Amino acid sequence: MTGQMSDSYLLDTSAVLTLIEDEPGADRVEELLRSRAVFLPFVVGLETYYITLQERGADEADRRLFLLRHLQAQWLNAVDDAVLVTAGRFKANYRLSLADCLVAAFASEAGAVLVHKDPEYDSLDTLRQERLPYKDMQRSGR
Repeated sequence: MTGQMSDSYLLDTSAVLTLIEDEPGADRVEELLRSRAVFLPFVVGLETYYITLQERGADEADRRLFLLRHLQAQWLNAVDDAVLVTAGRFKANYRLSLADCLVAAFASEAGAVLVHKDPEYDSLDTLRQERLPYKDMQRSGR
């Protein structure tokens, strides 16, 4: 992925689930989807799907994936060399999951603000972030 885009946002899985489950911060995610350029990396779709599959079953997981595919957001499906290298550097230097490293790398390479409610990202102080209201971590994948 090349080319910096100003005033763009990238949603982490925690932001997507905030929207779907109408948690505190859902209104902000809705606002971004209505008024800004928003990116959704494939790994966010994957995490949303498997978390929902584990917690609520296949029908709900399929419904949520359908919903994600119809949001006003650009899906990022390919990991180019820049994303790969950035994610690798994040993984080598920070205590983040591989999925979080990919999400952060997509945001970094797009020049987008990472929107999340995951305290693990706090260590990435060079990455532009918008933190939604944090809550107690109830899921291992979030």
